[in-house]
Amino acid sequence: MGKYLKYTKNFYFVFTMFFIIWMILIDSNDIVSQFKLSSKVKELEKQKEFYLERKQKIQEDREELMSNSELLEKFARERYLMKKKTEDLYVVVEE
Repeated sequence: MGKYLKYTKNFYFVFTMFFIIWMILIDSNDIVSQFKLSSKVKELEKQKEFYLERKQKIQEDREELMSNSELLEKFARERYLMKKKTEDLYVVVEE
């Protein structure tokens, strides 16, 4: 027991222990915060991957629409309810 008591009187030992406790528990960059931040980063990277895939799909659809005028007309009619001047448009809403 006296051997351990000898180390507690050493300034460098006490300062090192205080520093370690400070960095692990008290500091704003403590271990718990680092784990939370790393999990948040992983979640955001998954979202980034999802949105990049979605962006790629939208760009492919856009290229397909711009290259085919019939498909563009069909898309405009279905999505934005556009019509020709000589046509009547009826929208059926299912309950």
